[in-house]
Amino acid sequence: MRIYVVYDSEGGHTKALAEAIAEGAGRVEGAEVFIDHVHDADVRDLANMDAIIWGGPGHFGTISADLKTWIDKLGYLWANGKLINKIGAVFCTTATVHGGVEAAMLNLITPMLHQGMIIAGLPGNIPENALYGSYYGVGVTCDVDSKDPISQDGLQLGRALGARVAGIAKETTGLRKA
Repeated sequence: MRIYVVYDSEGGHTKALAEAIAEGAGRVEGAEVFIDHVHDADVRDLANMDAIIWGGPGHFGTISADLKTWIDKLGYLWANGKLINKIGAVFCTTATVHGGVEAAMLNLITPMLHQGMIIAGLPGNIPENALYGSYYGVGVTCDVDSKDPISQDGLQLGRALGARVAGIAKETTGLRKA
C-alpha cells in the first residue's frame, strides 16, 4: 500500500514530526511511504495513494498559509471523487501549550471529510498517547529554543500515528482486493 506524508515546516519542527510519521508507517510490512514538503508535493499524486497524512505548524489555531494553499488545489480531485475512501490522518506542531493545536488539526481534518476520506485518529489506548491525549492526530508542542526540534515523546506519537495509518491502509487495501 502507498502512503503519502505531506508537510509544511518553517523551523524544522514539523519536518521532524513528518519524518517520524513516515518512519512509523514504513515499519508496517508492505508499506511504500512517500514524504514531501508542500512546495514539492503534487496534489494529483494523492489519487494514487491508499493513505494520506498531512500536517504543518499551527498558526493561531489554524493551518499554515502554504499548507492551506496546497489543500486548496484539491478541487479537481474532489470533483472527480479521487480521494473517496482513502485513509487520512493529520498532524500539527505549535510553540505553546494550548496554542491552538486541536483547532488546527480539526481544520486539517475538514478538507479530508469533504473529500470523502476515512479519518484515522490516535486512540488513547496507544501507550504513547495514553496520557498525552492527541486524539485527532498528532499535535505536539515544541520548545522553539531547544536544539532538538521535537521531544522523544512527540516522535513516538508520530511513529505510532504512522504505524496506525499504515495498518489500517493495509487492512482496507486487502479488503478492496478481496
